[in-house]
Amino acid sequence: MLTHEIRSTLDRHTILKTTLVELGRTLGLEECALWMPSRTGMNLQLSHTLNYQIQVGSTVQINLPIVNEVFNSARAVRIPYNCPLARIRPLVGRYVPPEVVAVRVPLLHLSNFQINDWPDLSAKNYAVMVLILPTDSARKWRDHELELVEVVADQVAVALSHAAILEESMRARDQLMEQNVDLDLARQEAEKAIHARNDFLAVMNHEMRTPMHAIIALCSLLLETELTPEQRVMIETVLKSSNLLATLINDVLDLSRLEDNNLELDIGMFDLHGIFREVINLIKPIASVKKLSMTMILAPDLPMFAIGDEKRLMQTILNVVGNAVKFTKEGYISIIASVAKPEALRDWRPPEFYPVSTEGHFYLRVQVKDSGCGVLPQDIPILFTKFAQPRSGNSSGAGLGLAICRRFVNLMGGHIWIESEGLDKGCTVTFLVKLGICSNPDDSAIHQGSSQVRAYHGSADLSGQKPILRDHGHRAISSNPNARYQRSL
Repeated sequence: MLTHEIRSTLDRHTILKTTLVELGRTLGLEECALWMPSRTGMNLQLSHTLNYQIQVGSTVQINLPIVNEVFNSARAVRIPYNCPLARIRPLVGRYVPPEVVAVRVPLLHLSNFQINDWPDLSAKNYAVMVLILPTDSARKWRDHELELVEVVADQVAVALSHAAILEESMRARDQLMEQNVDLDLARQEAEKAIHARNDFLAVMNHEMRTPMHAIIALCSLLLETELTPEQRVMIETVLKSSNLLATLINDVLDLSRLEDNNLELDIGMFDLHGIFREVINLIKPIASVKKLSMTMILAPDLPMFAIGDEKRLMQTILNVVGNAVKFTKEGYISIIASVAKPEALRDWRPPEFYPVSTEGHFYLRVQVKDSGCGVLPQDIPILFTKFAQPRSGNSSGAGLGLAICRRFVNLMGGHIWIESEGLDKGCTVTFLVKLGICSNPDDSAIHQGSSQVRAYHGSADLSGQKPILRDHGHRAISSNPNARYQRSL
């Protein structure tokens, strides 16, 4: 019953006070006191008494022989009534000196619990409980009373450890509540920042792209008029700069939506071959000015129509091919588009990408090769980073184009990677994207339901041998500076 009363609460001060009161009542004590170690660990300080015969706040040096004797014994120890731990009021008249015992109380931490025994604790991890029998009797301590005191001391240690756990959990709860308040404020600030950025992007989208397109259109019209050579050079420079700025604006808007996870693929049926023809039409004038030879090979098994995001796929192809043209001073650019075969996938896919082949889908493989400046092997991992500057000194990784390409390709359930043998040895960019198979291009239900379809995601372990691409039987489109591009079937 006594230990039940002691452990009926998880408040440390209530536990200690209850212990003194119940021991005093059960054993008929004159005084019961508890000495707790100070924060410095150099003294014992009186924290609780039963009848206040010893002044609360009194201190005793922890290195006294009597204190060490109590600390070194797991049993209750008889101590002199006039020692510092039993500092009672002076006795007047005839009296019999009372018997006093002291017992250590382990102050446990969470890491101190062991089975069947208390661990070895340093002096500062013990408290001392002092029990004094009445002074007006010749009563002596009996063995069963000492055993009771020892058991109670252990129960007090357990109760105090539970109280410490509760106090720690309460502090952790209060700290967590404060952190939640801070996080909520941070979330509100972040939402305000997002709203501000969205407002800025909306203004940027309308107020900057619209006049930029007007400048591009007017410059194009001016080039159709009679101009002096100097005027033509200036207009062409304005047109080139305007196109670069328009591309940057579009890239910033796309990247912002990608980073916010607000960009959804616009899935629908589209002419897959037509995309590649449009890419050639857009890139050919730039390649002709640089006198670069361009070839494009479409594999015979490449579907004419597919289901996916036509705009994002074309933007990815344009970015990759545009980079190849930009960093190639002379030589060639080749584009090869094919269906990734399961038996050939193992030989050329990167080891970290495992595409999953599912019914109704296929993987489009696009490979762009150039004879340009190339890139150092150690620079390849950073080329898809925004505004990265390779250690080789060229700017082939700068800008947003490749970073956006990787986001688009990942969104379409694919992967993109770069291969190069070094500087001035050209570069090969390959990417895979997952597209839907269009069984009936004339099915109007595909067009009506395309807006409800979302991005296809997946990965597969397709294995096989490397495909061999031959010119014979392929649809090929070529371009060179001396002839208009032709399509041969």
